[in-house]
Amino acid sequence: MTVAPSNKVQSMDTATLVLATMRRRGISGLPRNYELVYEALNSSNPTLTKQFDALGRNPAQADLDALGKKVFPHHHRTGVVEGAHDKISGELDGMLRLLKQEQSSMESYSKLLGEAYNRISTKSMASAEILSNVIGVLSNATGDNMEKGKVVVEHMVERAREMEQVKLELDEYKRIANTDPLTRLANRRAFDDVLANIYNEQRNAMYYALIVADIDHFKKFNDTYGHPVGDRVLGVVAAVMKSTLRKDVFIARTGGEEFAVILQGTSLEITMEIAERLRNAVESTPLRNQKTGVNYGPITLSLGICMASDADSAEELYNKADVALYTAKHSGRNRSQLYKPELNQEFEKNWAIYKT
Repeated sequence: MTVAPSNKVQSMDTATLVLATMRRRGISGLPRNYELVYEALNSSNPTLTKQFDALGRNPAQADLDALGKKVFPHHHRTGVVEGAHDKISGELDGMLRLLKQEQSSMESYSKLLGEAYNRISTKSMASAEILSNVIGVLSNATGDNMEKGKVVVEHMVERAREMEQVKLELDEYKRIANTDPLTRLANRRAFDDVLANIYNEQRNAMYYALIVADIDHFKKFNDTYGHPVGDRVLGVVAAVMKSTLRKDVFIARTGGEEFAVILQGTSLEITMEIAERLRNAVESTPLRNQKTGVNYGPITLSLGICMASDADSAEELYNKADVALYTAKHSGRNRSQLYKPELNQEFEKNWAIYKT
């Protein structure tokens, strides 16, 4: 059963509350788990909140994923992909049948040519009779074979077009499933996949870095000005990130007011420089109502940074960057913090008061 939040917990921002809940209930720090817990605590979906509470302490990852598939449309990608796979398999089976028919036809034609050769070689048959017989047989056989071949080619082209259409549909589905509809950035699912790929080749991990960023006092924007302004804040941050970073840099909205940047081919110095450039760019971007002239105040970010070489897996990399982010937020906000091993002790000590 979920423990009612204390006043201290209520004063925390959403991201901090989500992290506290995950640690208290023994939920792994996977991006998709963060999304699930965030929505469960958001109180906008009572059914989800009730089902999440029913999982109890230390829920199995399989149970968390099963619940996620129920409430998040993009988690249903398996059925879509399986349907496309079945359709492609059917088309390929049809093509193979056509090829086998064509092979059988060609084998029959080859056999007929062999018989024709034997007839021509028969000395007992008159030349005129041989030519008349063979030409008639070969003419009919060749015409039939060409017609069958034409039909096979037409069928093959038709099936190839159908498979190309399936591919286009899958590409479009993947684009939609991997995109956050509000910011048009990559979403948590896409981030999860890209992060995991960093460690496919362990020797390449040393060239990657992860930056996680959280909008400071985001709840205040929503509570003071309403959710439309909160949505605009998210849009501004996303736009600044896209304009500040190179087009080949992976940027994602990973949940709520949290974003992530995965850098490739970078060093510690360059990574810290990029984090500070992002922070300054967001802080210097005005947020005003164009019609009324109301200034909503500055937007600031807290950022946590971890080099991939300082972690052994995608989950560990995310958790360490998250520890650095926590430190940045609880050290005054609007700052960048690099992960260091000594941060773990301070992190655990501060969270102990929220564990039951």
